[in-house]
Amino acid sequence: MKVAIQGGQASFHHLAARQYFNGQEFEMAECRTFRQLCQVLQNGKADRAVMAIENSLLGSILPNYALLQEYSFHISGETYLHIRHNLMALPGQSLKDIRFVCSHPLALLQCSEFLEQHPRLRAQESFDTAESAREIREKLLPGTAAIAGRLAAERYQLTILAEEIENVKQNYTRFLILSRKAVRENGAIADKTSLNFYLKHRVGALAEALDIFRRCGLNLTLIQSLPVPGRPSEYAFQVDLEGERRKSLEQGIEELRRLSDKIQVLGIYPKGALPHDYSGGKAA
Repeated sequence: MKVAIQGGQASFHHLAARQYFNGQEFEMAECRTFRQLCQVLQNGKADRAVMAIENSLLGSILPNYALLQEYSFHISGETYLHIRHNLMALPGQSLKDIRFVCSHPLALLQCSEFLEQHPRLRAQESFDTAESAREIREKLLPGTAAIAGRLAAERYQLTILAEEIENVKQNYTRFLILSRKAVRENGAIADKTSLNFYLKHRVGALAEALDIFRRCGLNLTLIQSLPVPGRPSEYAFQVDLEGERRKSLEQGIEELRRLSDKIQVLGIYPKGALPHDYSGGKAA
């Protein structure tokens, strides 16, 4: 099996893939961007893709929701990863030697308080956390540090100058497992559903849609709206629903059809285990 990830070896996407496919052998297709990840999966150069979709500190990753609308992939699973950021540099460097800090933009945002406490550090965006660490090692860059996971420091033989510098320690990212067609990854009960639907542009349409889920006994755990390209003032909605009663889900979708111009079932899959100190998509 080949799994597409955004980033490289020792990145958080790599860790999420290892966590989800624990005990299974797989090769990685490393991608610089999430769009490239989608293209690799669509072109058959990977069997699965692992995509970050929301973070407990920063919320939804909106461009990735847009990609889910654009590409007709299926969500076959999800996993939550505890994100611990560390500042790392070449051996022999200390924090006072560092002038530049490189990492993925989302990682820099998750560590914004640490960077504010050290105003002489200049943040530089890169396409991946672990690749920032790799570049420091390969180019032997003095005065430059990376923000990445501990595995990156070990892999690229860097010294950790500051541990766990994220703004909030209960920092988790939810990752989706994507495939070109619907698959069952394991024998677990498929008790979570992701839907994407457009609503007719009239007063009360969204309230009616949400009431359908309530009446059918489907627990709404996420709702995300995105503008519809080429259709000003109209929005698509993506929702996550929990409930393993297939008849209730089918009834809800059928009732939703009278309100929606378009419904797409993105996936029916086993919900990921929430970490013990993670609560409702926000830092505990």
